[in-house]
Amino acid sequence: MSSNLAFDFSVDKENKSITVTREFAAALPLVWESYTNPAILDQWWAPKPWRARTKGMDFRVGGSWIYAMVGPEGEEHWAMATYQAIEPEKKFTVTDAFSDADGNVNEAMPKSTWEVTFKDKGDVTLVTSYITYDDLAQLEATIQMGFKEGLTMAMEGLDELLPTLKK
Repeated sequence: MSSNLAFDFSVDKENKSITVTREFAAALPLVWESYTNPAILDQWWAPKPWRARTKGMDFRVGGSWIYAMVGPEGEEHWAMATYQAIEPEKKFTVTDAFSDADGNVNEAMPKSTWEVTFKDKGDVTLVTSYITYDDLAQLEATIQMGFKEGLTMAMEGLDELLPTLKK
């Protein structure tokens, strides 16, 4: 990642939230597509050496994205994101949960709501993810699972991918 691109990861335990701000060296339409097109998401939405594999995505309000994080030994951890709101090239809101391959939510694992906003800054796009949890225990469990490190690595994967996607 270029050192002049913004990156901030902050935890607010009082409000049971995480805010991630991240700039990408690409125009807004390409960054938006990188977050909403499963063919592109599968190329970066996992920390290496893991990879993402989409089972299905219905990118509309009420639709969902069911995907697996696939490990180097073939192990799979499934998740489902359900779209609550979408404003094209501005923001989307999802409820994110661990699930099985059929999208049945694992109630024993943390669940969160993500509001992801996109801001056009010319050749750079600012993405802000505001992630909230119902309780502090779920937030802390997510952090203990290495969320910050994993998301940071995934975003670095998007940094590497974006130049290959530019038209």
